[in-house]
Amino acid sequence: MELDNHAEDLASDLGIDKEEVKADLQNLVEYSVPVDEAKQSLRRKYGDGSSGGGGTPSAKDIGEITPDDSNVTVTGVVLTTGKRSIRYQGDDHVIVEGRLADETGVIDYTAWEDFGLSPGDTITAGNAGVREWDGKPELNLGESTSLSFESDSLEVPYEAGGDAQLADLQTGDRAVTIEVTVVECERRTIDGRDGETEILSGVLGDESGRLPFTNWDPAPEIEEGGTVRIENAYVQEFRGVPEVNVSEFSTVTSLEREIDVGADATTMTLGEAVATGGIYDLEVVGNLIAVRDGSGLIQRCPECYRVIQKGQCRTHGDVDGIDDLRVKAILDDGTGSVTVVLDDELTEEVYDGTLEDALEQAREAMDQEVVADTIREHVVGREYRVRGHLSVDEYGANLDAESFEESDDDPETRASAFLDSVADLEEVRS
Repeated sequence: MELDNHAEDLASDLGIDKEEVKADLQNLVEYSVPVDEAKQSLRRKYGDGSSGGGGTPSAKDIGEITPDDSNVTVTGVVLTTGKRSIRYQGDDHVIVEGRLADETGVIDYTAWEDFGLSPGDTITAGNAGVREWDGKPELNLGESTSLSFESDSLEVPYEAGGDAQLADLQTGDRAVTIEVTVVECERRTIDGRDGETEILSGVLGDESGRLPFTNWDPAPEIEEGGTVRIENAYVQEFRGVPEVNVSEFSTVTSLEREIDVGADATTMTLGEAVATGGIYDLEVVGNLIAVRDGSGLIQRCPECYRVIQKGQCRTHGDVDGIDDLRVKAILDDGTGSVTVVLDDELTEEVYDGTLEDALEQAREAMDQEVVADTIREHVVGREYRVRGHLSVDEYGANLDAESFEESDDDPETRASAFLDSVADLEEVRS
């Protein structure tokens, strides 16, 4: 059923203006609230008891709330709160979001009105909507929510304020506060929702590690080599890994002190790494068992820089390709496998030659595949230590390499350690 028909049915049942209820319904649906749930919420808002409303929903502990709940009353402590702009119906709308906690757990919330929440407040939210977001319940606080501030503080086993280290951040985190060094930073122009927009992007670092960032409203305090405190940032997934987003509502303050950036990457087996769904800075060791098609001497589109086939770009059609070098290879450590992608510089190292050398070899052989064959001879069957950024999607796991070095681990030592671990496991089982 079209949204217009849903709105007409609701307006007829509730005896209110169709355009008014349609605007409310559109608002909820565009924020991913299911249509049936949105209709029930509007029936409660406009006072129709036939939907099973009537009265305040029963109180629940946060740990008991599930995505199957429609509306609840909950008391908790505001851990974080921050503003963000979203767009619906062609207009920008400012929401307040963060996390709420009690003794039993933590839940994310989105407030469609500014209730004046601050970290540390103890509140009771009556008739708070519940929706599912990324498989978890989330509270929606809106016009139909009655919110009160409690004079007696609730004791919870969580810190209010949102301070975090980069290694602790996960996709979906909101209103976080970090103190970091700007490791890399560049100003770029992109095609944004309002046309061409200037942004800052790069890499942030602290003692725990590194993460990419985007600053949508360039702050002068963010410059390469500087140290800053960023309040009210949020985390979204970009190319399979968490990315810190700094918006116009974020507060950026320059720091006088230096912040050391951790030099160590996360290390784990390939099986463990793939199971995480994506890691920004990862180091793995494995055997290179194959070099995939599409490696060696390739051509890219001059417009979008995607790899092209026979002069054809899937976006820009016929183009004059730009010559480049790349390797896509399969790395396996016995627990799992990934496709390791080497850029032109790393490819030149394993090829032991430049792009010009590769073009000359291909001309002499009258076959550009000879370059990939040479690379296979150099790398297949060897063990490598690879550091880079892992992304996992429906097409598999890809590790964009920043460093690619033949492992100097002693095979006998690693074999002995493996046998010892097996022996320990057998002892536990017996």
